Amino acid sequence: MKRYLFAFIMMSLFAFGMTLLLPTNAEAQKIYVKRVIGRDGRYHYVRVAKPTYYRRHRNRINLALGTGGGALIGGLLGGGKGALIGAGVGAGSSALYTYKLNPKTRKYYKVRRYRRP
Repeated sequence: MKRYLFAFIMMSLFAFGMTLLLPTNAEAQKIYVKRVIGRDGRYHYVRVAKPTYYRRHRNRINLALGTGGGALIGGLLGGGKGALIGAGVGAGSSALYTYKLNPKTRKYYKVRRYRRP
């Protein structure tokens, strides 16, 4: 029991220490823009608000939820082997939904602007 407690304390200290080492202002240099056609017929880039977390990572979230749901249902019905089969079916069906039936229509561009010397 002492070994597990010690391992848990060390992992939590390591995880907390890593949060202190991560950069905090990395998002400050990114500008999100949308390309629009002006009245003169030229393309202009207009700043837009940062998209929500779901909008930015919609494909990954949908695949993860479909896989988890399939594994849960398969595990309830068929045990460990059923969970594996359910995860595969869930991943396939959620990929079909995400990429073919309801694909993204918006594309976001990250533009980095650097100062010229």
